[in-house]
Amino acid sequence: MDSTPTPPHIAVVPTPGMGHLIPLGEFAKKLHHLHGVTSTFILPTDGPLSSAQSAFFAALPSAIDHILLPPVSFDDLPADVKIETRISLSITRSLPEIRRSLAALHSSKNLAALVVDLFGTDAFDAARDLRIPTYIFFPSTAMALSMFLNLPDLDSTVSAEYRDLPEKIKFPGCTPLHGSELFDPAQDRKNEAYKWAIHHMKRYRLADGIVLNSFKELEPGPIEYLLREEQGKPPVYPIGPLIKMGSKPENDAPSPPCYKWLDDQPSGSVLYVSFGSGGTLSHDQIIELASGLEISEQRFLWVLRLPNNAISNATYFNVSNSGDPLAYLPEGFLERTKGRGLVVPFWAPQAQILAHESTGAFLTHCGWNSILESVTNGVPMIAWPLYAEQKMNAVIVQEDAKVALRARPGENDIVDRVQITNLVKGLMEGEEGKGMRSRMRDLKDAAEKSLSENGASTKFLSEFVAKWKSNTSI
Repeated sequence: MDSTPTPPHIAVVPTPGMGHLIPLGEFAKKLHHLHGVTSTFILPTDGPLSSAQSAFFAALPSAIDHILLPPVSFDDLPADVKIETRISLSITRSLPEIRRSLAALHSSKNLAALVVDLFGTDAFDAARDLRIPTYIFFPSTAMALSMFLNLPDLDSTVSAEYRDLPEKIKFPGCTPLHGSELFDPAQDRKNEAYKWAIHHMKRYRLADGIVLNSFKELEPGPIEYLLREEQGKPPVYPIGPLIKMGSKPENDAPSPPCYKWLDDQPSGSVLYVSFGSGGTLSHDQIIELASGLEISEQRFLWVLRLPNNAISNATYFNVSNSGDPLAYLPEGFLERTKGRGLVVPFWAPQAQILAHESTGAFLTHCGWNSILESVTNGVPMIAWPLYAEQKMNAVIVQEDAKVALRARPGENDIVDRVQITNLVKGLMEGEEGKGMRSRMRDLKDAAEKSLSENGASTKFLSEFVAKWKSNTSI
């Protein structure tokens, strides 16, 4: 008889949004590649998969399976419901189906663990009934995780809105933050989104462990705190940076037009401008950004979406490809910047663009995936946070790591063209930009070392998987 132990199989319950699915997919691929771990994604839905979600699952290796749960309805929710409420309800309203899927998988695969996303802790109950260990994959920063573990204490002692507090808020290991810089749900404590966030935060200490997508050199203070053993705090495993790696298209693969355009630009000369899969700007802000880019006279590659004058995360759940974003640019802009700039509607291959030698800087909404991609490629940033925890992320790259300049909205919440011009020129050709490029190269080297065979992130991952292997051998 073959005495080789069967590799562990895990269940993964993601929450909606490509920004969460992509790092979980990379996590599952890495687990299989390095340790033979197989996995099944159990995906709550509110309708058919988007084209991006379908492409994501189609590209996963056969060792990573997925189950699509029956759609849940959100028809009873108000039109202005916050994304954190909707994300949480996607889990709670799917719990009976999650429970059934987990039971069936456990019966056939002897599950080693359930891994949930940051707002998926309600799925713990189903796993506990089946005696399956529960883990959280935290796709954001060590600073945000420190907040998640400690905000419930602040919630119970402070009654005012955090943004109205005169003193900055200090979470263990972190740079003090003004209350207005905390993640979006904490800006209105009466909103259901905040109540849901606190609900999940209190359940974090029920987890058997937390996997963190960061590494010590990028966030030394908070990671030092998270690694300290402390009563009631689950063990934390910093295994980052975990990103979708970019590389030059294969010889037989067609290059996207923007990649061919980059090939013709001088090394390090292009500012890449993108606000992620969920970020949107108002029409007025698009006009100011276009004008600032034009006045700066720097080369740029700009991924442009349709404007939304009401909310900054309009495309979080569904990216609309109807309409023409280019129609919202200033008249004559494309002609005046031809050759020096390229505007790409809706989407571009970000990982490949940041890995291209012509890319010299990144104007970003400060989504954590985007920041990690920038760090991994040694590309300094202009931080322009829009929603979620992005203001906290901007503090990390601007104040802590000092690898980004910060865009500051002024009147009518607009970053004007003069500020944009100064930021772009300062980063691309100023002395401040040179220092940031040097620090970013050091961070890139540290990231590579952490992910190497004997690096810290690789060791944390091995330590983590060893627990699962011991669970399945019992």
